[in-house]
Amino acid sequence: MAKWFIEGSWRNKDLISRYAVKCPLFDHIQNITILVLCISQILYLRDFKLSLLMESKDILKVHLAKTITLTDDEFDYFYSHFKPYSFKKGQTIISVGERVNSEYFVLDGCLKTFYVNDDQKMFILQFAMSSWWASDYNALYSGVDATVNLDCITDTEVLCLSSEDRERLCREIYPLEYFFRWRSNKGFVATQKRLLSFMNNDAKHRYEELLSMYPLLYNVVPKHLIAAYLGVSRETLSRLY
Repeated sequence: MAKWFIEGSWRNKDLISRYAVKCPLFDHIQNITILVLCISQILYLRDFKLSLLMESKDILKVHLAKTITLTDDEFDYFYSHFKPYSFKKGQTIISVGERVNSEYFVLDGCLKTFYVNDDQKMFILQFAMSSWWASDYNALYSGVDATVNLDCITDTEVLCLSSEDRERLCREIYPLEYFFRWRSNKGFVATQKRLLSFMNNDAKHRYEELLSMYPLLYNVVPKHLIAAYLGVSRETLSRLY
């Protein structure tokens, strides 16, 4: 873990240096920018390490508590509807053309939702790390066959909730209906922001924006997948960084 952290810090130092305040009182600006990076990653790694030490039930409980309050009995009832699954790196969870009746809450690892066009070019819609949700939501909500794929960038642990159980839980426990509605609204806002960024910003700005929001992605997701998320080639991203 220490080696991974140090290597990640050095790999990101050029990006962070763009945002560091250049103070004339210091001669070694590079050291200051590395320190800024280290502090940033320490804060993210603190939450990441805590999640590894927590049981799956606790991870979900902490996630919900950021938005709603449930009694212990209500949460236990909610949790009882989830099924745990373990997937290996590269394993497929959802394939185009399949029926989709579940969504996945990530406990550990990283998933990607993606589409491959007729020219075999990959477009990534979403990455999902710990405490994020993933599925083909068009297929899940509309009852149509899947139009995107979902697979594992790393070995991944998830909790699976069926659409039928989610709807029943929302009818029975109002705070859960509020939680899932809030989560959907948050997703709509994130999608709008991403579309606007595509319309207004170049690849370099979008790359820096992504890593400023989710710095751990750089240490988990290969660069060619980040390029696919940004809508550029791996070579284009390499020329930028």
